[in-house]
Amino acid sequence: MPYDPSDARSALPTAPVTGAVPGAGPAADADHVKFYQLTPAVTAGKTHTWYGRSQHLIIGYTTLDGETEFDLPGASGEHADECGLLMPETTTTAWITLGSETGEETTEVPGGTLTFVPPREGRVRLGGRGRVITIFTARTAPEPVRAANETSYQEPHANVGPLTAWPGPVGGPRLRTYDLDVPGLAEPPFRLFRCSTFMVNYVHPRTGPRDTTRMSPHTHADFEQCSLILEGDYIHHLRWPWTTDLREWREDQHEMCGSPSLTVIPPPALHTSQAIGAGTNHLIDIFAPPRMDFSTMDGWVLNAADYPMPGDGR
Repeated sequence: MPYDPSDARSALPTAPVTGAVPGAGPAADADHVKFYQLTPAVTAGKTHTWYGRSQHLIIGYTTLDGETEFDLPGASGEHADECGLLMPETTTTAWITLGSETGEETTEVPGGTLTFVPPREGRVRLGGRGRVITIFTARTAPEPVRAANETSYQEPHANVGPLTAWPGPVGGPRLRTYDLDVPGLAEPPFRLFRCSTFMVNYVHPRTGPRDTTRMSPHTHADFEQCSLILEGDYIHHLRWPWTTDLREWREDQHEMCGSPSLTVIPPPALHTSQAIGAGTNHLIDIFAPPRMDFSTMDGWVLNAADYPMPGDGR
């Protein structure tokens, strides 16, 4: 794929196909869920929450002002998936209460962090002022969560591979919290974290428009990319491959999205995102399952020691 030689992704191996058959059906449309144009799904005082989804994930975006809380439904058996709590600002705090054999235990989690929460019943209380992002798998999201683009997934998308969990964390399930302000890749400024079922690429914010001579159009064979704009303005450029059936052909798309918004990019659409805001532009990506190509690169995934890859033998 045409990455600039200074882009670390130019050294990526070809990503393996995880189970879907590329071209198994017509490529899906992209979903552009512009939260700033939508009525919040949940309002509690001055706190507002919106939800968007991909085939495998339910992603919540909350503007927090005060205190609010939500329940953790827990899970067991084959689909005991962790969930994620991302707090970009240090002006927010979470108190996560989880049940155990000896009762309940509450852990205070500061802002400026990403936390993977084990699949146990409990609740999360949030306080402060700032933004909070929640990440659940679609099979474990608490009721009554309803994504704004729910109708897009009334039928599964044929080109998306299955959500097969990777090995569980070293030492068993527990709260794991990671500081977001840490060194990672320099170019692009990726900060990659994974759990057993999804990966978060906390790209560091940048100032000003993107250099249009260094775009990065690329495709994914069988997984969706969830691009969440936290700040600024972007154009998502998408091009769908031509098939033998002319009726499936689509026009190129150049969708301007402000913040906050969630764009779900379907496989195998060619895509790249262009920051256009004059101020701070901040976009992060979320993938389910974790990306194998990123994970095979030495040192890229910052918490790789906690979460083995398939076949690690740990």
